[in-house]
Amino acid sequence: MALPVTSSIHWRAEFYAPERIVVGEYCTIGDTCFLDGRSGLTIGDSVNLGSHVTIYTRQHAVDSPDFAEVGAPVRVGDHAWIASYAIVLPGVTIGEGAVVAAGAVVTKDVAPYAMVAGNPARFVRERSHELTYRLGYAKRFV
Repeated sequence: MALPVTSSIHWRAEFYAPERIVVGEYCTIGDTCFLDGRSGLTIGDSVNLGSHVTIYTRQHAVDSPDFAEVGAPVRVGDHAWIASYAIVLPGVTIGEGAVVAAGAVVTKDVAPYAMVAGNPARFVRERSHELTYRLGYAKRFV
């Protein structure tokens, strides 16, 4: 995993197959995140992952007679915010500027600038499209 100098990883973050994870500029990966890169994970610019966020790119096929493993890449768009304790499942795209509320379980794509919450995550409202911020937290643990 190549981490730009403008992005930061906080304490106890874990990575599975980091060579398949791409992190953009001005991102913050919060404490105790778990990022699964096995099927590919792309995180855009100015993305905030709260503490304890989990992103999976592989899982078991529930109806498979041999419990086969399946997966698909996950993509997180620029200026997205995935709040603490959220879980994102394989094959999901989180659109630009989208917000995933704390504790949400994301099983389907999230539209750009949508805010979703719950289990399974459902649309709550739209977020402002006027996002110009850059995250700039200091690197504490890398």
